[in-house]
Amino acid sequence: MSLEEALKMADKIVFEKTGQHLDDLQKAVLQGTLKRKKYKQIAEDFDYSESCIRGVGAELWKILSEELGEDVNKSNFRSTMERFHNSNILNFAENVSGSFNICEKETHPPDTPNSHQPNQQTFHSKQPATPHQDLDEMPELGDFYNRTTELETLTTWILQQHSHLIALTGITGIGKTTLAVKLVHQIKDNFDYIIWRSLETSPTFAEFQADIVQFFSQSQPQNSLKNTQKLLPLIKYLQKYRCLVVLDDIHHLFSSGELAGKYKPGYENYDSFFKQIEKLSHQSCLLLIGWEQPINLAQLKSKKTPMPILQLTGLDISSVKEILRDYGLTEIEKWEKLIHLYQGNPLWLKSVASQIQESVENLIELLPDDAILLPEDLKDSLQQQCDRLSQAEKQILSLLVTKNQPISLAQLLENTQMSPSDLLNTLKSLSWRSLIEKQQCGVPSVIREYYIESD
Repeated sequence: MSLEEALKMADKIVFEKTGQHLDDLQKAVLQGTLKRKKYKQIAEDFDYSESCIRGVGAELWKILSEELGEDVNKSNFRSTMERFHNSNILNFAENVSGSFNICEKETHPPDTPNSHQPNQQTFHSKQPATPHQDLDEMPELGDFYNRTTELETLTTWILQQHSHLIALTGITGIGKTTLAVKLVHQIKDNFDYIIWRSLETSPTFAEFQADIVQFFSQSQPQNSLKNTQKLLPLIKYLQKYRCLVVLDDIHHLFSSGELAGKYKPGYENYDSFFKQIEKLSHQSCLLLIGWEQPINLAQLKSKKTPMPILQLTGLDISSVKEILRDYGLTEIEKWEKLIHLYQGNPLWLKSVASQIQESVENLIELLPDDAILLPEDLKDSLQQQCDRLSQAEKQILSLLVTKNQPISLAQLLENTQMSPSDLLNTLKSLSWRSLIEKQQCGVPSVIREYYIESD
C-alpha cells in the first residue's frame, strides 16, 4: 500500500467524521508517521513545536479510532490502514463517493506549514453537483471585453495556487466587478459555497458575519444535529467547506480624508478577519474588490509568497475598438487618440462615446488633439473617488496637475513641506487609487482635466 493511498483513505475517514479534509499540517503528521519518523523529527522538519505536533497527532488518532471502532495510534497507523485496505472495509466510502472530495497526490511535503498552502493540483477530483449559492447581490454580466490574461491570472491564483485572500483593485469604471462576475461564472463549480456581497452599505463586521453565518446555517439539512448547536464563527465554516466569497465595494470600509485603505473607526475587526483568512489552514478564498486595498493587506504574506493583488489597467486596443464600434465611432480619424486620452477605461470611453454620438457628427474632429471631454456622469464618478482623498494627497495632486511633464521625487520634496517618509506614503496611496502613474509622478489626462476644472 503506497503512502498516497494511505493518505487518501485517512482523508476519507476524517472527512466522513468531521466534514473537513486533512489540512497540510495533518497530512505532514501522517506522512511522517508512515515514514516511521518520531514526533520530534516531524516537528523539526516543519518548524513546529513538538507539543503542537503531538496535539495534532492525538486529535487524528482519536478521530480515526472513533470512526473505525478500534484503537488507532502512531505505532499501528500504517498496519491499520493496510488491513482495512485489504479487507475492503472502506467500501462504504465508495457507495457515497459523490459526497467526497478527495485530495490529489501530494508530490512534496509543504515547505511552509504556517502558510498552510495546499497542493498545486485542485482539491476536488469531483466537483460539487449543486454548490450552495447566494448571488443575489452579484450584478448581471454585462458587456465583457477581452480580459483573458487577467481572467487566467485570477483563476490560477484561486484554483491552482489556492490563494486564500486576493485583492482586485482599480480606478472607477475600469471593469473590476465585470471581471469578477465573469470569473464566478467560470469557476463556481469548483466550490461547495459561492457567496457575493456588496459592502456599499458599510455593514459592521458583526453584521456581515451574522449575515453570512445565517446563510450557512440555513443551507444545513433540517435534521442535522449541528442545527441544535450554537452557530460557529464565520472562519469555522470557511474551514469546513470550500467556499468562494466575493466582497465588492470594499472601499466603503475605509475612511474618507485619509490615505488609501485605512479602516473607519469600528471596522478594524475586518482586518483581524482577513488576517485569519490568510494565515489559517482552509480551502476557501476571499476576493476583495474596490477602489482601494486594505492598508495592511500587502503585509499579509507567507514566508515566500506576497499577497496576490491585481490592479486593473485599461483595455487593449482591439477591445476598445469594439466599444467605439458599438457607438458607431470606428470611422473617426482620431479614435487612437481617444483611446490614449481615456486610457482604455471602458466606463470613461462609453460616457464620452455617448456624448459624441448625441452631438454634431464631426464634433471630435473639430476639437484639438489634446481636448478632454468630461460628460457629467463621468465627472460624478470621478468626484466620488476624489472626495476620498486626504489633504496630503490633494496637495500633491494639485502640484502634479500643474506640470506638463512627470516630476521627480527630488522636485516634489523641494516644492512641499512634507518629510520624505510622508511624501512616499502619499504617493503610494495615490498610486493605489490609480490617480497617478506608478513608475513616474505623472497624472493621467482625464484626472488632470477633472482636477483642474474642479479646483
